[in-house]
Amino acid sequence: MIYYRDNEITIRDLMQSDIQPITEEEIAQGWDSTPEKYEMRLKDSSEGRAIALAAEYKGKIAGYINVYPNSQWGAFGGKGYPEIVDFGVLEKYRRKGIGSKLMDIAEKIAAEYSHTVYLGVGLHSGYGSAQRMYVKRGYIPDGSGVWYKDKVCTPYDTIYTNDDDLVLYLSKKL
Repeated sequence: MIYYRDNEITIRDLMQSDIQPITEEEIAQGWDSTPEKYEMRLKDSSEGRAIALAAEYKGKIAGYINVYPNSQWGAFGGKGYPEIVDFGVLEKYRRKGIGSKLMDIAEKIAAEYSHTVYLGVGLHSGYGSAQRMYVKRGYIPDGSGVWYKDKVCTPYDTIYTNDDDLVLYLSKKL
């Protein structure tokens, strides 16, 4: 299904044929990427648990985003709110409006299920541009503090690693 198309950007359902090019591009730019992550998103989509989207820029795969309409994870897990999960734009395609368009479509889909959407954003510097974008789009911290591997971190504890699993949950009214 195609959700959006203009002269440069297309937002559509993620396909099996997207997995290898995304994985190779992410590895080339120094990210820890495996095909299994995207295969899981496709499986979740085929089983009705998620809407897995891909972005093309001038016909080349450029990014992805996933919406879980009734997520069971994180600060709002199990409360009937959609969660935006695993959002990325390949570095060579950034600053072209792709990320904003992916978020627009994801939020539009989320609004079909609830008046609130949420997401978790990593805390290390690799997530800096995403952190800034979410604030500019109106996302605010949920107030539960920092989470690690889907559990709230204990105040003053020092056992957490600043990796992709250390996140802050943000929400937005739609």
